[in-house]
Amino acid sequence: MRKLIMGIVEFREKMLPQYAQQFSKLALAQTPDALFVTCSDSRVVPDLLASTHPGDLFTMRNVGNLIPPATAEGISTGDVSEASAIEYAVLVLKVANIVVCGHSECGAMKAVYSRGAKLKAPNLDRWLCHANNAAFRLDQEGPLDATLKPHDQLSQLNVLVQLEHLMTYPIVRQQVTAGALVLSGWWFDIATGAMYAYERGSRSFEVIDRAMAERMIARLAARAR
Repeated sequence: MRKLIMGIVEFREKMLPQYAQQFSKLALAQTPDALFVTCSDSRVVPDLLASTHPGDLFTMRNVGNLIPPATAEGISTGDVSEASAIEYAVLVLKVANIVVCGHSECGAMKAVYSRGAKLKAPNLDRWLCHANNAAFRLDQEGPLDATLKPHDQLSQLNVLVQLEHLMTYPIVRQQVTAGALVLSGWWFDIATGAMYAYERGSRSFEVIDRAMAERMIARLAARAR
């Protein structure tokens, strides 16, 4: 806690003067380009990994970067917090992109994969059921990358399943169909610091280096035309 408190002081004394004008502009409105859905894991820091600044990302974090699917009426089958963030991002902020980002060595994925003795945590057990489809897919279809540890194999497939869950929300489906919204699946390798993006053509997660980034940006530009 001491580190957290002193970090606030350090920001106030050293960084705030650089951001003062930006915060002044953001005080009345925000116009983020993307909703970034990722895990609560302390090792995953979206603004650091994407070199973003205040106002750039609308971020939703939870254990396992999970998105409970919706009913035909658009009502979440799980916690309404995630559904509320999706609705706000799409309907109010009108984001053009939603990114679901998983990561290596995810504790949630380890728990889902092990199917071992459960903690005395009924809410967590119930929450993790939203990754069961990913576990089933791993059993039935195998991994995207067989060189990864089993729980990391599950983590990658979980990203794709959560993108499918996103598409069960009518407002998301409508915007995607209209070409106004793009869904992307990313995966962060903590050990190397590399970020990967899912490529449908190769059915794999490929590292986002400069060449990959240029291809991704070109595709987004083509969709916008």
